[in-house]
Order: sequence, then C-alpha cells, then structure tokens
Amino acid sequence: MKGFAMLKIGQTGWITKDAPACGPLDAICKPLALAPCTSDVHTVWAGAIGDRKDMILGHEAVGEVVEVGSMVKDFKPGDKVLVSAITPDWGALAAQGGYSMHSGGMLSGWKFSNFKDGVFGEFFHVNEADANLALLPEGMDLGAACMISDMVPTGFHGAELADIQYGDNVAVIGIGPVGLMSVAAAAIRGAANIYAVGSRKNCADLALEFGANRIINYREGDIVEQILDVNHGEVDRVIVAGGDNDTFDQAIRMLKPGGKIGNVNYLGEGDYVKIPRVEWGCGMGHKQIVGGLMPGGRLRSEKLARLVVANRIHPEKLITHTFHGLENVEPALMLMKDKPKDLIKPCLLYTSPS
Repeated sequence: MKGFAMLKIGQTGWITKDAPACGPLDAICKPLALAPCTSDVHTVWAGAIGDRKDMILGHEAVGEVVEVGSMVKDFKPGDKVLVSAITPDWGALAAQGGYSMHSGGMLSGWKFSNFKDGVFGEFFHVNEADANLALLPEGMDLGAACMISDMVPTGFHGAELADIQYGDNVAVIGIGPVGLMSVAAAAIRGAANIYAVGSRKNCADLALEFGANRIINYREGDIVEQILDVNHGEVDRVIVAGGDNDTFDQAIRMLKPGGKIGNVNYLGEGDYVKIPRVEWGCGMGHKQIVGGLMPGGRLRSEKLARLVVANRIHPEKLITHTFHGLENVEPALMLMKDKPKDLIKPCLLYTSPS
C-alpha cells in the first residue's frame, strides 16, 4: 500500500509499504475521512517526539472496516467507524489505574504516527478493535465525525482537567480547533463567563457562537491585564489550548488561589516551561497545573457522538478547507503547517465529490 510519511525530521513524502497485518483482537480499516493536525507538524518539522523514519503520518480518521481478527465481537467488514486518535492497551496496568492514554508508558496510548504507522495510507491498523472503535452514527457528517477522533475529545479534556464547575469564570488560551472545542465544553459544563484568547476573526466568531462571552485579543495588550480587568479579578479556571512554553506564566497570573489550569496544548519545542514564583504563591498558592493527553476508547467516542447527534456541539463548523482523495493529504498537511488566516481546520474526504 502507499502512504504519506515522515521520512525523517523535516522531510515528508510518499512511500510504499506492506499493508498492516490483523491480530486476533484488531481491525484493519480504510479511511473515509482524514484530517491533518498541528501535532503532525510538530512531529515532522520540530522533531518533537524524536526522529521517525518512514513512518506514515496522521491520527485523525473516520474509517471503514475491511478485516477483523478472530476474537473481535462487535465489528465486521463494511462497518463505518469512528476512530479515536488515542488507542490504548486496555489490559495495561496504567489503564486499570485510570490512565489508559499512558498504557505501555507515558503517552504510549498515542500509537498512530508515534509508535506505529498512522492513518494517512490506503489502510491502517487499529489495536483492540472492540475497545477502540465506535460505530459511525447513521447520517453523521463525516467532517464532524473526523473531529471526534481528536479535536473534540482533546478540547473537552481541557475542560475536564480544569475541573470546570457551574458558575465558574474561565479563560481559554488559544482558540484554534482544540481551543474552540474547549470553549464548547466549558459552556456545556456550566461556566458563567468564558474569556476566549485569540486574534483570528473566524476563530473569534466561532468561539462566541460556541459559548464565549468575550474575546481577548493578545494583539491589543497583555492578556492577563485584559482578563483581570474584564473579570474584576482572577478567573476560577484556565484551559491552555495554545501558546508556547511561556503561556503557563500568563495562566498562573490570571488564576485564583485554589484554581486549576487544564493544559491540552502539545508543547513541541523547548526544554522547560516558566512558572512565576511569587504569583504561584511561592509554590504554596494551591494553583494547580494539570496537563494531560486526551483519553481514547470506544465509550468516549460514543458519548461525544451523542452530543453531535443531539445538536449540543457542532464540530463540523471547525472545518474551513475540504480536500478530496488520498493524493491531496499532502496539500492538506501543508495548509496546517502554513496556517493561513482563514484556516481553522482542513479535512480530507477519501472519495471524490459526487
């Protein structure tokens, strides 16, 4: 089969490989929809997880099952399925301890385009199919379904990590696709005021539609000062869904003692993050920082799909650019790398438009 791969740090290209083999618990799928991610960009051009040689990229997909292993009970060839970007080993001790995303070691629940070939190929392998796939609801938009693989669950995990309670005042730093889904999650969890930090008009407009009360434009001044002013003091919770290694400095400064920061931003470069000592209460301010890789698995995908079916969330609105055919995965990825002003998220449909 052919696939679009990371050849080495800083270089991508098309390669030919043997199609993946199916184990007794596993499934082989072909893609119906794909989406490139900023993580792919960090992996290739920043070398964020180290060098990878001839590794097929991609971890966001909707698929069709073409083969299942002898022990798979709930899926069969021809089933259209949601595919989580994180596919844990559910029997691992880490999974039994509540941290399935770290089964096999830190971040090892993230397999696609990390430890094994990803989804940007003619076929891809899914371990533990009964636990890591979910049936695609009938009639669901493929773009929305593709967002359920990563953007929706990652954004929602930011709200979970920040432990948003009803009535909380919340800042969401970064309103790319993940941050926009964090805004939606904060609204669903009952936040009172949601301050969305970003500068692009299309992202700001969608943040307001998803539930933000106020846009904080970092181009118009220090975001900490702006939020402290509009909120009349520190916020209860902060979700970090964008920025860089210095963003935690800002998050700590705008957070109340006893508040929580939920980080779902992939820090692809640098060695350290900056924490302001005094504003962190000299280490004793009860300002918690919790960073986490989003959980994967079937149950989470099914629950998030219910929110889409029930019209509680609209992840299809994240998609600003649509491509068709596997051959266009490269320009879709380059679009994510270059990030033109009108981009929120590209999506690729595997078949040509009718």
